[in-house]
Amino acid sequence: MCDTVVNEDVQNIINVDSVDWKQFHGKTIAVTGATGLIGKMCVFALLAADKKYNLNLKVLAFVRNEKKAKAIFAGEANDQLAFVVTDILEPVPQNIIADYLIHGASVTASRMMVEQPVETIMTAIQGTRNMLQFAERCKMESMVYLSSMEVYGIMPKEQVEVKETDLGYINPLEIRSSYSEGKRMSECLCAAFASEYNVNVKIARLAQTFGAGIAKDENRVFAQFARSVIEKKDIVLHTRGEKANCYCYISDAIAGILTLLTHGNKGEAYNVANMDTFCSIREMAEIFVSVSENSTSKLVFDIPEDSNKYGYAPSSVLRLNSDKISTLGWKPLMNMNDMAKRLMQSMAQNEVE
Repeated sequence: MCDTVVNEDVQNIINVDSVDWKQFHGKTIAVTGATGLIGKMCVFALLAADKKYNLNLKVLAFVRNEKKAKAIFAGEANDQLAFVVTDILEPVPQNIIADYLIHGASVTASRMMVEQPVETIMTAIQGTRNMLQFAERCKMESMVYLSSMEVYGIMPKEQVEVKETDLGYINPLEIRSSYSEGKRMSECLCAAFASEYNVNVKIARLAQTFGAGIAKDENRVFAQFARSVIEKKDIVLHTRGEKANCYCYISDAIAGILTLLTHGNKGEAYNVANMDTFCSIREMAEIFVSVSENSTSKLVFDIPEDSNKYGYAPSSVLRLNSDKISTLGWKPLMNMNDMAKRLMQSMAQNEVE
């Protein structure tokens, strides 16, 4: 990897105490969505842990585009990594065997959620069903399903913090709900397989996660902010920026996922979020401007009459409580200022390349 920030992040992951790395000795770990940010960082971390702890593990990277995968993992070509070129909408071939599974393949682009809601729903539900059946067939030791904070929907304004037992309102007739309802049903599938077939699956409800290593064509809000500041352009908001959430830096999120893989309780959900990062979209934009040296960028507003066409999630306030996963020893290391700085440092390096 040429990205020095990504390299530092990987080292941070494999040095955490909350992951029982010895569990992976001689095991095969499958990762779906392995060319996405979270998937590829899981692969990088597992391969680095293999070297550091002499684990003799093997990683199966589930991908749709083998050429893209080979480019991403060009420096990782060794006997510990193999590509499984497949679509998660199809059952996993019988000859594929694994001991652990991180299921992260999912639609992530907001525009696709409103332009292709059927595909968004089916990717979530059918894809997760296929992966749970894969886990059942292999009698896997553990599986983690990557869910989202969007399963909570819109919480009451008086809700101070959101724990795993809380749920808000989602309108199933809103097209943008294809993502959140798909995630909810996938969680229900996980609980059902855990109960009926004894699949040891855990659910990671991820706060919005970002950091070093994002794709060059990433278009989510954090990437837009970073790109604008790097190019010394103004950050333009198409809403008032009132939506407020907790976030999680990529290395902290991967450490959380791996902690659940080795320590989480079967059939249970865990918020994976840095509670100290709670801020509005507007406040996040202001942070990106403020942490950049010699920045000439400003925050401006250009709110169209119909902002729904952009596929933005409903405006809400969602302060996730991560006490439950903290009891497993996990704790986030990066605050919002660190997250913004590291993202821009990484993006700037990749632009030079």
